[in-house]
Amino acid sequence: MAGSIKEKAPARRRGKPIEVWVTDEEKAAITERAAEAGMSRSGYLRALGLNTPIRSVVDLTAVADLAKVNGDLGRVAGLLKLWLAEKSGQGAEPVDVEKMMVNFRVLQAQVRGLMSRIVYGRK
Repeated sequence: MAGSIKEKAPARRRGKPIEVWVTDEEKAAITERAAEAGMSRSGYLRALGLNTPIRSVVDLTAVADLAKVNGDLGRVAGLLKLWLAEKSGQGAEPVDVEKMMVNFRVLQAQVRGLMSRIVYGRK
């Protein structure tokens, strides 16, 4: 499974170091924030210094979770559609089922919108 193997970016040529004096608490905070972003401390500080957007690993995990929810909504809507086609009028009014399917599609669109906002920073 290629999706589960972490692929590393090509190694950067080493340049010149910059010393930054910090307290133990500041170093711990920088280390924690770099880990949240899935970056080394050096890479994190370089990105901040060059004003490069930093994406949190937590955000990308949330997008993956939203994608699963979106898929589940699609499967439920598909089952409702199948039920409506095969057992029309049994247990519920077809109009109610159709309304529910429309609501599922609206929810899916909202989930896709949230994923876009997280990944691309769109409002």
